[in-house]
Amino acid sequence: MHIIALSGALRRASYNTALLRAAITLAPEGVSIELRTLHGIQPYDGDVEAVGIPEAVTTLREAIRAADALLISTPEYNNAIPGVLKNGLDWLSRPSGEGARLFGGKPTGLMGATPGGFGTVQSQDALLSVLRAFGNDFWMGGRLMVSKAGTVFDADGQLVDDKVREQLQRFVHGFVDFVKRRQA
Repeated sequence: MHIIALSGALRRASYNTALLRAAITLAPEGVSIELRTLHGIQPYDGDVEAVGIPEAVTTLREAIRAADALLISTPEYNNAIPGVLKNGLDWLSRPSGEGARLFGGKPTGLMGATPGGFGTVQSQDALLSVLRAFGNDFWMGGRLMVSKAGTVFDADGQLVDDKVREQLQRFVHGFVDFVKRRQA
């Protein structure tokens, strides 16, 4: 099984990218998780689209298309998903109808980390609204919302909180089981 792990943040020391890196190490045997980011994807512009879909978008799209599943980790900015993630999804859904072709039926899991105290519940809810339009097959059996991420990761981005590590492992294994049931 091959899963694309998409970080909704660009920051080099992103807690969400660190969370996905930790998920990679906790994947069950026989499961590969490939980390992808939105670096290199410019702001959506219909004039640019008219000339052609940028290579960074095409590369990410083909990686997602080839994967068995998609795992997204998103921060929460102003009670919603970050603009960079929404922009990436907007590009991936172009031209019109591509979102449903790319994401339709794709098993998808959501998680997130934030330095704040309330997790990423609002950004995950906002992301569900966007992805629902594409017909993703959401795993609703688990949610992972890491609060106070500055205490969960060390300065090198390593997951140091055993309780969160256990939660992440249960989350990843539950998501993998969900994907396996979809493949059966």
